[in-house]
Order: sequence, then structure tokens, then C-alpha cells
Amino acid sequence: MTIFRRLAVAAIAALASKPMHASATVGVSSKLQIHIPKGLTQPGSGYDHREALFGVPPYGGSLQQSLYYADSDLCDPQVDRRIGYPIRAKDDDGRMLPWPTPLILMVDRGGCTFVQKVRNAQRAGAAGVIIADNTCLCKFSDVCHSDPGVDCETREPIMADDGSGADISIPSFLMFKQDADPVKAEVLANHVVRIEMAWALPHPDDRVEYEFWTTPTDLVAKDFQKQFKDAAIALGSRAFFTPHMYIYDGIKSGCQGADGENQCYNLCTNNGRYCATDPDNDLDEGISGADVVTESLRRLCIWKHYGDDGVGANWWDYVNEFLFRCDTEDYFTNKDCIKDAMEHAEIDASKINQCMSDSGGLDDDKLNRILEDELAAKDSVGVVILPASFVNGAAIRGALEFQVVFKAVCAGYMTGSEPSICNECSSCPDEHTCVVNGFCHTPKAEGAVSNQVFLVSMVGLAAFFGCIGFIQWQRSQRETRNQVRSILAEYMPLDEEHKLGTTAIDDGDDDAEGVFS
Repeated sequence: MTIFRRLAVAAIAALASKPMHASATVGVSSKLQIHIPKGLTQPGSGYDHREALFGVPPYGGSLQQSLYYADSDLCDPQVDRRIGYPIRAKDDDGRMLPWPTPLILMVDRGGCTFVQKVRNAQRAGAAGVIIADNTCLCKFSDVCHSDPGVDCETREPIMADDGSGADISIPSFLMFKQDADPVKAEVLANHVVRIEMAWALPHPDDRVEYEFWTTPTDLVAKDFQKQFKDAAIALGSRAFFTPHMYIYDGIKSGCQGADGENQCYNLCTNNGRYCATDPDNDLDEGISGADVVTESLRRLCIWKHYGDDGVGANWWDYVNEFLFRCDTEDYFTNKDCIKDAMEHAEIDASKINQCMSDSGGLDDDKLNRILEDELAAKDSVGVVILPASFVNGAAIRGALEFQVVFKAVCAGYMTGSEPSICNECSSCPDEHTCVVNGFCHTPKAEGAVSNQVFLVSMVGLAAFFGCIGFIQWQRSQRETRNQVRSILAEYMPLDEEHKLGTTAIDDGDDDAEGVFS
């Protein structure tokens, strides 16, 4: 067992040691422009710059704010917002007022990682960050002047993620020294500088194509997979989705020996051709890399049979059913559990099993056509970090969350051709709830109702109070009649007595008249 472990670790290490090509900005066009003062405005697409490989750009949108210079390396998490330029007015205590938010903050390169600087700027209220390079590139030596004693750089700096940038939600650019120096000088002179950061995705037509790369054991992608079916259905035929499963090429990573035998223990199938990392890092127990490859092929076959429409509702249902029923060490490879998940997703298990077999299977030293296609696609787009998503061929940065991907998809439509669900929900505070309900629920709408509900409610209230009024009117009529009867009942005896009394007097008068006559 020990030799197998060593070979497996060596193979994965060999793969990891290969150069990693940064593809996060492929297909995404961004712009950096200064609008005030006019003397710093660059014609055309603005200033040459480089995007950070972390943070979340507002795809299809832009940031236009006043620029402030931090006058600090911003390496300390406790950022002093009362320093920097342009100089502001002072408060009652004689201290300079903080930077007004929102703002775009310029900070010099150096002292700590790019991620640390941008994170601290984000905490200080910045909406975007411009890193001012303080070293010239040798290729710009004719226009860039290095500080005394500082040599030029032959390679461009890369604003890479240091591994902790998942919490950063604001965008950032690197501005080359020959461009950053004049801008910084303007701000140091206490002049207003208005700067724009803008992003655009390729949008060739009225249909967006988006892809998603993951593995069946990817923890980060689980919440996204549970939610994004709603968006896929809402977008309908206006968007075409393609899921991809990330596997390793075992032959390139040395998992197949010269004799054709699997050298990476249970990380691979097909005698070491197709491999995946062990999700629990235990080669003896639990879920193996070969188990991950098997489930990956199953999901690819499900998409092949149920994803022709580009929506793949059954595929999303299966993934969610699998996560709910089988996503544990005990049930990950359980045939009954997998069959149950497919039945609940209304998937014909016999078709999927046949697809897995017809593609080349997972046994012996045989090529699997579907897995070979995945390896070729992975190399074509340069996927190195999971999970990953692409819209119209452009890599999407930021955490794999519903709102990030949904906004990116909506930004990929040709201007004026966006589906109604994008117009309604892409700028909503809660995009997922908006997609599910079909309308945006904002804090202002808290407790509010739709026009239809309001109208029905008003009609119902009118009918209710009408009934109450009618009942009250009938009761009032009855009470009035009863009062009249009561009054009549009191006065009727008096009237009878009056009549009797009048008759008796008349009789007496007649007798009297008889006497006196």
C-alpha cells in the first residue's frame, strides 16, 4: 500500500507542478478611463491596465467615482480613513474628514499582497481599487522613468489571488507607473479626479452560452447547484447551459505505467487513464478518486440524454436528488440510492447505464469517448481552479454564487435583447428570490402587495363593509319599528280611556238636560 500511496502522491504533485495559465480575463474586456480633469482623458479605450484575478467585477456595468490616494501601503487592517489626498475639510475636533463613500481608492504597490491591500480598502468603504505600480517595466523604458536605484522589471506583475481572496467583492486594476504617476500627482495637488472602471462580456447575439466546471464532490458548488435550476428554467431557450466534470489525465500525470497498469491505486479508472483526487484524502476508506470519475461519467451521460434543450431540468433534479440522498461516504456508490435519485428525477437508468458502457466504460485500458472530450475541453479553456464558470467563453471571477453567475449571464446578451427575467432581477438585491417569484422583492416593498392583490383586497373589503352596513341598516329598521310599536302601545290605552270618558259625560249631560227641562 505504501508504494501505491507514494506513486499517487507523486502523480498528483507532478500535475500540480505544471505551469498554470491565468485565464480569468479571457474574453472579458475592461476599460479604465479618467473623465476629470480632461487633460488626463485618454482617447479610445482609455488607459492600459491589468485586472486582478480576484474580486467580483460588475459585468456589463461600470464604476464612476472620485479617486482618492491612500498615502499608505494599506497593509494594516486598521485603515486610517482620515489621511490621504485630496485633503478634506476638518471636523470639530480638528481632524480631517474621512474619505467620502463610495470612492475608488488608489494605493501604491508593495509591502504586502494585492489581496491584502484590496481587502483592507474594501473594509474602508472603497467600491474599487487602483494599484499604482511603482516600478517601470523594461518594455516601457522610453516613457517610464524609474526611481533612483530601482531597476526596471522584465515581466509584468500579476494581480493573483494569494489563496484568501474569496471574501473580496470589489474589483481592482493595476495601473502602470508611467500612467499612474501623473494621476497621483493630480490627486496630491488636491485636484478632483473622476475615474471610471468598466467591464463588458462578449455579447454576439440574443442567446447566451454558459458553462460550469465542477466535480461530484465539490463542496463549494453545492449551494449553486441547488439553486441555479430556477434561473436555467426562467432563462429558457434564451440561454444554453453545458455542465462539465473536471478529471485528470492519468497518462500525462504518470498514473499509467509502461506496462499499462494503474500506478495511482484507486484514484483512477481505465488502468490509470482517468483520475480524480480523493475527496477525503484516505486511499484505504471512503470515497475514492475512481468513484468520483464514475459519478462524473454518469452525470455527463445524463446531460447527453436530457440536456439537448440547454436547460436540462432533469439533470439539475438528479444532482439535487443525489446531494439529498447519496452524498455521504456510505451511499455515494450505492446502486440503490443512485437508482432512487434517478427515479425521483424521472431519468431512465437503463439509458444512462448503456451510455456509460457505450462510451468506452471504466474498466481495462480503454478510451472513453465522453471522458476524452472532457479532457480536451478542460485543456482548451485552461481550467485550473474549481469550481469555474464561463459565459460566452469568458471566465467569470468571484465566488460561485447564484447572483454572480446570473448577473454575468444577463450581461452576455446583445444590448436590447435581454430576457424580461434579466431586466426584472439582475439588479435586484435578492436575485434568486426574484427569479423564483418573477418579481423583485425589495426592502421598500416589504409588506407591499401587487396591484391585482390590492384590487381584490379592496373589492373584498368593500363587499364586507357593504354587508355590515346592510345588516346594520336592517337592525336599525327593526329597532325603529319596535320603538314605534312601543310608543303606540303606550298611547293606545289613553286613547281608549279618552273615548270612554267622553261617552260618560255625554250621557250625564243628557240626563242633566232632561232634569232641568
